[in-house]
Amino acid sequence: MKKSIDWAEANAACEALTEQQDSLTRDIVTRLAEKWTLWALAELAEADAPLRFSRLMERVEGVSQKSLTKVLRQLERDGLVTRAVFAEVPPRVEYAITDLALEMLELVHPLWQWTTVNIAKFEAAHATYDHEVPARVKRA
Repeated sequence: MKKSIDWAEANAACEALTEQQDSLTRDIVTRLAEKWTLWALAELAEADAPLRFSRLMERVEGVSQKSLTKVLRQLERDGLVTRAVFAEVPPRVEYAITDLALEMLELVHPLWQWTTVNIAKFEAAHATYDHEVPARVKRA
């Protein structure tokens, strides 16, 4: 059973936005698609408890301190994470996922599952492309 997207409905929803809302919508979708955003949110969701910055950085393997800091600041601004600072020596900062972010992850999770189910198709497409493109370049 193939579902179709109601593009007229989608376009009408976008057209109903103010210019400022449209810009913010585009910014948020762009940020959600950035390299570390979904991974950081997924780790916070899976932890099901606030995480210190260093623990989150360990879980999001390969992210730099600068990149994770940038992502978390923006996620906090967007209302997708909360940041709690504890006046201790040394100061302790913890991040937690919000209900809004959990709601978004519920929508994104099927995309992750779909990707894992279809990973062999992606691998085959990559292999075909990687084999054919150099041949096309040589002929040109």
